[in-house]
Amino acid sequence: MAMQYDSYQSPFSTRYASGQMQQIFSELHKFRTWRRLWIALAEAEQELGLAISDAQIAQLKEHALDINFAEAEAREKIVRHDVMSHVYAYGLQCPDAKGIIHLGATSCYVGDNTDLIIMREALQLLRGKLVTVIGNLADFAEAHASLPTLAFTHFQPAQPTTVGKRATLWIQDLLADVADLDYVAGNLRLLGSKGTTGTQASFLELFGGDHDRCKKLDALIAEKMGFPGCYAVSGQTYSRKIDANVLNVLSGIAQSAAKFSNDIRLLQHLKEVEEPFEKGQIGSSAMAYKRNPMRSERIASIARYVICDALNPAMTAATQWFERTLDDSANRRVAIAEGFLAVDGILNLYSNVSSGLVVYPKVIARRLEQELPFMASENLMMDAVKAGGDRQELHEVIRVNAQAAAANVKQNGGENDLLARLARDEHFAKLNLDLAAALDPSRYVGRAPEQTLDYLAECVRPFLKENADRAMSGGEVNV
Repeated sequence: MAMQYDSYQSPFSTRYASGQMQQIFSELHKFRTWRRLWIALAEAEQELGLAISDAQIAQLKEHALDINFAEAEAREKIVRHDVMSHVYAYGLQCPDAKGIIHLGATSCYVGDNTDLIIMREALQLLRGKLVTVIGNLADFAEAHASLPTLAFTHFQPAQPTTVGKRATLWIQDLLADVADLDYVAGNLRLLGSKGTTGTQASFLELFGGDHDRCKKLDALIAEKMGFPGCYAVSGQTYSRKIDANVLNVLSGIAQSAAKFSNDIRLLQHLKEVEEPFEKGQIGSSAMAYKRNPMRSERIASIARYVICDALNPAMTAATQWFERTLDDSANRRVAIAEGFLAVDGILNLYSNVSSGLVVYPKVIARRLEQELPFMASENLMMDAVKAGGDRQELHEVIRVNAQAAAANVKQNGGENDLLARLARDEHFAKLNLDLAAALDPSRYVGRAPEQTLDYLAECVRPFLKENADRAMSGGEVNV
């Protein structure tokens, strides 16, 4: 899209969201969906016996795609009603059918049903991008399944893990998001044709009091629009809790992505793992040497917006009065669309970063070497006891020397010389232990390599195989 410099444009359109997601939430797609719904309504009413001709339906179909925006916009300035403006504009193109457009329906027939259709389409686009990111992380986890790295609790050195095992934690969060998405999307239904207060009174009048035809009308519309059915009951609108459920899915994806991005930002500070950095990229306007994790920072930043945005439909659902109020409309117009555009941007970034992570094994090994002597102390004590040493004496020897080694690191800026100190101590020297062997990192990662490969084989690869045709291209970063 062309940049306009003299009026506000959403950064979700100019910087973050993909063209695919922008198309789903475009005015063109919305109003074409309205027309599809009007055609489905006319067809269903004809099939149920109303006097609607094939020629009228053919005329509606002839102009299903060519929206006459200018006429609709001019009409809305007069009537201040978007749906009736587009009924009018559609009638100008379809003069033989103008009398049956929107027959028996209220505005929410096109508005709410379109929102449900669009949200389902948008969820499927996000799902495809989630599959892509999971695939990227699975390859990364497999490649580094056995690479020992220092693990952290409270961002303090803890027992080692592997680089691949850490990546499985990111994957697990995303698979949970896919499961949530599938549940919510799989349970979406259409509003159907419920009328002004959800009673179908207008349709009951059209069908001469025939309740069966009123019920069949909803079923036919859902079938024509590719939905498994309509919500059994409603007010004028579908329950706004549905929007809250959908935005909670988006919030969950944002939470997972933010956790990943925070880990990468910390790892990049440690110089162990970095996000991609392009040849001409500038990290700082002042400090030319810097390689800032700007994509991960952007993920975290947009994720924060999405997590807060999920409060909008929650508040809207909580404050609806009886069969409907209109205080939902303006809020939903912004909150739902921008929530999807934001998560689309997040997943584009996540795909880009996860496909190009750079690992520095020597830096990882050096940091392990600095901390491993402390972590190896328990194993050293057990080995010494097996060689005939006294556990209580050895425990005290290790404690005293560990404190001294820690002081050497913190106060003198020296190396962790715990093993050298123990080698000089008479309690250890007489046991002839191979102290250096205690510093093999693979002795301390537990089942991390096996857990990683098992998880990939049992949970992740089957999912990716099942969804191989649903992965979506992603990773484009506009700026």
